[in-house]
Amino acid sequence: MEDDPRISTPLVEGLTREGYEVHAVATGADALAADHTDLVLLDLGLPDLDGQAVCRALRARSAVPIIVISARGEEIDRVLLLELGADDYVVKPFGFRELVARMRAVMRRATGDVSSNGASAIEVGSLRIDRRMHSVEFEARPISLTPKEYELLVYLASDAGAVKTREQLMHDVWDENWWGSTKTLDVHVASLRKKLAPSLIETVRAVGFRLAVASGPPR
Repeated sequence: MEDDPRISTPLVEGLTREGYEVHAVATGADALAADHTDLVLLDLGLPDLDGQAVCRALRARSAVPIIVISARGEEIDRVLLLELGADDYVVKPFGFRELVARMRAVMRRATGDVSSNGASAIEVGSLRIDRRMHSVEFEARPISLTPKEYELLVYLASDAGAVKTREQLMHDVWDENWWGSTKTLDVHVASLRKKLAPSLIETVRAVGFRLAVASGPPR
């Protein structure tokens, strides 16, 4: 969704040439009323609704991958949008090839697994992840996660107890071309701890994080 035709028109033409079926809208209201899509490119500077509100509304009802496109490149904006559920953030002006690469990476992560060891289900203590159904349960409670929270949890749970460095996590769960602050990792870890249990993900000082093998709250 982009309200400036000087950007949206060539973008639609370029993505169409790449083989994508594109549905362009110019307002947040039209975006929220649109049919299901496989991926959303979201401009923050919409004429009717704030892009952050649109992102929040989309994520509340769907796990569709969202890439934010904006001229606002401050770190606080990036962290906030990622915390609201966006999967990536591209700052204007951007290269078309970079955008397509990010779209492919986000789609690949949304439809595949960043680290799965071939198992359709992962169980660690009170935690159960059904990769086929893309669902998570903790202490028999269904847990709603954003796509990136889910990917991070799967990555850690696939090798429970093992310490993963911050660099590993940013490279494998985000992608090797991630250019933003690693503070987004802390945001997602904090969110998982809040939704599951504070003791679920342990911090290994000056190294990274690991999933506690017990994966349950303290008794």
